[in-house]
Amino acid sequence: MAIKVYKPTINSMRNRSVTDYSGLSKVAPEKSLLAPLKKHSGRNSYGRITVRHRGGGNRRKYRIIDFKRQKFDVKGKVASVEYDPNRSAFIALVEYEDGDKAYIIAPEGIKVGHIIEAGPHADILPGNALPLKNIPVGTFIHNIELYPGRGAQLARSAGNMAQLMAKENGLALLRLPSSELRNVPEACMATIGQVGNTDHENVKIGKAGRKRNMGWRPTVRGSVMNPNDHPHGGGEGKSPVGRPGPVTPWGKPALGYKTRKHHKQSDRLIVRRRNGK
Repeated sequence: MAIKVYKPTINSMRNRSVTDYSGLSKVAPEKSLLAPLKKHSGRNSYGRITVRHRGGGNRRKYRIIDFKRQKFDVKGKVASVEYDPNRSAFIALVEYEDGDKAYIIAPEGIKVGHIIEAGPHADILPGNALPLKNIPVGTFIHNIELYPGRGAQLARSAGNMAQLMAKENGLALLRLPSSELRNVPEACMATIGQVGNTDHENVKIGKAGRKRNMGWRPTVRGSVMNPNDHPHGGGEGKSPVGRPGPVTPWGKPALGYKTRKHHKQSDRLIVRRRNGK
């Protein structure tokens, strides 16, 4: 999809761009695949804010996506390519030969009328899903499982893809979008191709109101607060942090502080981290 840029007829249009949705199917979503989506405004089950700056935003319905692709050897036809308000990628409605319907993440280049299939014997074509052991080395893939049968967790957002680098001892070596090299069991499912809507990263929000529509509330920098509100606050004019590194409002290290658990079980599967270490 291309990027649509508006003429600056008013200030809010001056730096604004949107994805051109003209290539999508202009149909209502499949009602049987919709689910209610309740807003929590960043609050947990105790009612305490655990994610700041969330609230408001337009109402949404959740689209139930088939991340497992376990309907083997049944061909499906792409009935429509649709917008999904819950993710950056587009989704495709697939109608299978046996009458079932399902949403999948729409890969780049897929169009209405394309035939897709899942299973060990499927062709190596965009949209088809296979176990990693049946995919040739060097193939670009997305929608990848970390554990067999759990459903896809890797390379799901717009424009993302991973590459299958090698297969050995029941493990497949993947180069992820972050450049991390990681082993995944060969029995895990993956979809051929790249996730669609590759121009999503080039969209400019343009105005604050558009961010509010997405459910984001304003954020204030700690350095402009008073010292009783934030550790970075206070001082005359612009002041430095005054600490060895930046911290959260509660004094915990921020911006680059490692939060991954030490000696995590999956550490043995990571060959090279995204920072090259």
